[in-house]
Amino acid sequence: MKELDEIQRRLLSEVADLHTVPEGAYNIRANGTSAGRASTANIEIIPRETGDGLTINIKPGTVNESVHIPVVLTQSGLSETVYNDFHIGEGADVTIVAGCGIDNCGVQDSRHDGIHRFYVGKGARVKYVEKHYGSGDGSGKRILNPGTEVYMEEDSHAEMEMVQIKGVDDTTRTTTATLAAGASLVVRERLMTHGDQKAISIYKVDLNGDNSSADVVSRSVARDDSYQKFEAVIVGSAACSGHTECDAIIMDNGRILAVPGLEANSVDAALVHEAAIGKIAGEQLTKLMTLGLSEEEAEEQIINGFLK
Repeated sequence: MKELDEIQRRLLSEVADLHTVPEGAYNIRANGTSAGRASTANIEIIPRETGDGLTINIKPGTVNESVHIPVVLTQSGLSETVYNDFHIGEGADVTIVAGCGIDNCGVQDSRHDGIHRFYVGKGARVKYVEKHYGSGDGSGKRILNPGTEVYMEEDSHAEMEMVQIKGVDDTTRTTTATLAAGASLVVRERLMTHGDQKAISIYKVDLNGDNSSADVVSRSVARDDSYQKFEAVIVGSAACSGHTECDAIIMDNGRILAVPGLEANSVDAALVHEAAIGKIAGEQLTKLMTLGLSEEEAEEQIINGFLK
């Protein structure tokens, strides 16, 4: 593995909780090239010939193994699009940790668009963790546009944790999923924007098989002059169950648009959506301030608890 500088190591810690070379299969991408890669007996990582992504093959029956594929950018003006395909074999049970960190200290925008496609085999289970983080004092923007496609075979299960808490100036996050009979999808999004940042999250889930289910929940905080849009559509075309929820805190001059959508194409589709946007309750602040916290400290405590 190539030697990473201090900033790159800090970014890896933020987006993938990595402080050393991870156990198991991994690919670490730094400023457009691979800084290190390893496969295992059950998980094969194959680089695309064009250098712009990976194919990850996970053998059927693989359990208790993980794949780490984080990306770090520290070069101002760098723009890239990366394509990663995951083929998760029948009956496998694995964890995939992705994420991207950008540190931009220059005047040019830095941008990473990551397109991830998941092909989840029959009866397989996958936990996917994607964290985004930005830092640096340059005037150039930190731009991240993740695209996620999930194709789930019968009785498979996917749990997706999508996190963006700090420093990303502009992002459009698009996730689509297609579920066969008995498949289940759980998505938990946590997002905070500040300054004049913009974040758009778009989800579309097609429940095509009997007993398929989806639960898509977003928790977000919009501070300062930032803007957020959450759009989630669940389409039920069988005897299925779907739930989408947006729960958001708005502060300062922030703006939030929630657009939940349900489409039932079967009399046996049970679909629910919820949306709530509001400011921090005054009694919550007062209670914490009586314990000795300042108003700012009390706000931070409430936000941290809300986004956990």
